[in-house]
Amino acid sequence: MSLSLKGDSSNGAATESTPLLGSSADDPPISINEGEIISHGKADDDEDNPKPSNHEEDKPLPKLQIFLLCYARMIEPIAFFGIFPFINEMIWRTGDLDKADVGFYSGLIESLFSLTQMLLMISWGRAADRIGRKPVLVFSLAGVSIATATFGLSRAIWQMVLFRCCAGVFAGTIVTIRTMLSEHSTPKTQARAFSFFAFAGNVGIFLGPLIGGGLADPSNQIGGFFKNIQFVRDYPYALSTFATGIIGASAAIACALFIKETLEKKVKGDNTTSSPTPMTTWELLKTPGVGVVLTLYGHVMLLGLAYTAVCPVFWFTPPHLGGYGFTPLQISMFLGGIGISQAIWLLLAFPPLQRRFGTGMILRGCYIAWPIFFVAAPVCNLFLRWGGKWEIAFWIVAPTLQIGGSGVSMAFTGVQLALNDIAPNHKTLGTLNAIALTLVSGIRTVGPAFFTSIFAAGAKTQFMNGYLIWVVLVLIALPGTLGIRWLPKKAEGRIVQEE
Repeated sequence: MSLSLKGDSSNGAATESTPLLGSSADDPPISINEGEIISHGKADDDEDNPKPSNHEEDKPLPKLQIFLLCYARMIEPIAFFGIFPFINEMIWRTGDLDKADVGFYSGLIESLFSLTQMLLMISWGRAADRIGRKPVLVFSLAGVSIATATFGLSRAIWQMVLFRCCAGVFAGTIVTIRTMLSEHSTPKTQARAFSFFAFAGNVGIFLGPLIGGGLADPSNQIGGFFKNIQFVRDYPYALSTFATGIIGASAAIACALFIKETLEKKVKGDNTTSSPTPMTTWELLKTPGVGVVLTLYGHVMLLGLAYTAVCPVFWFTPPHLGGYGFTPLQISMFLGGIGISQAIWLLLAFPPLQRRFGTGMILRGCYIAWPIFFVAAPVCNLFLRWGGKWEIAFWIVAPTLQIGGSGVSMAFTGVQLALNDIAPNHKTLGTLNAIALTLVSGIRTVGPAFFTSIFAAGAKTQFMNGYLIWVVLVLIALPGTLGIRWLPKKAEGRIVQEE
């Protein structure tokens, strides 16, 4: 078996290609036989980038390590979304506020959480690149567990803000998990690894509200012996946050005992290999291709966050104002359908598609689908406005488009693989992931309020029949179809094997 790569005569580097990529006939193929080495599409002799052999390329994923990392991955979304079912009621009770003022403080608490993450994310990434992935992961998991558990003990709004910001301080969890998954996988197996990663995140998003809402105010909601426990009457939301904290603590203990360190450290006195000088953040940003991939990463995450923020209020809004007018049960059913369909796309469809066509082709397909996906929402609203038989069409078309359109979620995993591949070397993965997540935290700080305000303005004024937000989202999505053309070859994720 040989691995065929196309040479780039302009720089002497060999870049991965497939029959799907256009190539010049002037570039003869370079055949690399078994026993020779490659690294993410390069065939140079850079000592700073040790290149795996074909045998290493075929190395299977370490099941226990991947399972533990995915379990740890669930903690952040469980902690983040776990307070959503009761946060507004807790603010109202704790702060003795008018209900009209609750939304402001709820948004403030979540914005400060994301802002804290944004300010510290790069520091955690650099720490993971210097002292190791495992200590940062375990320490962050422990910190998130404690901060989340104590949130339920808040007796004033300033305490809620403090404990929520403390949870944001320990932002090293998600950085190190992404990095360790990259280092446990090869170019052949990373698509499968990050499919599990994305699926674990979705499970966390599902379990967080379930735990938070199911255990909130147990003396009234559950009753029984909880009515006789003074503690749960004094702290009605502590049981929810304690449960989340216990799950986080179990992940911290499991990682401390069984997770293996993935950061390679130079053995003292070993002068056989040269270790690259740690790159500064600015040097990393100036590395060819990094800026383009980070821009695409932020753009994809912006589209996903905007849709996630708008959907709940869009589904709730009456049809004559531009929404679907769903009941809470119908909203839950749509959310459940999205979760299942995303899991299918990520676990079953993404890995074989990525192996066959490469990361770049998946991203191009998703960028074409995004505007269509956004346009489907106002079209389905028209069915409800027209009424009659059109409502039957709505219940056929809307769920079908929602489930099928969930395939755009593959873009989230796709940009992560592109980010892994564009890294100058594996020792910069922690910092590079931290930069990307800092960008996401910044978007998450202001994005939800921005996009929901646009929707509210359009619905209230009936400008464009209440479809203003969808026009804005289509206009934001369209530049991606052009920007993806500049995706570096190193981030295309294409490997061709010839028998």
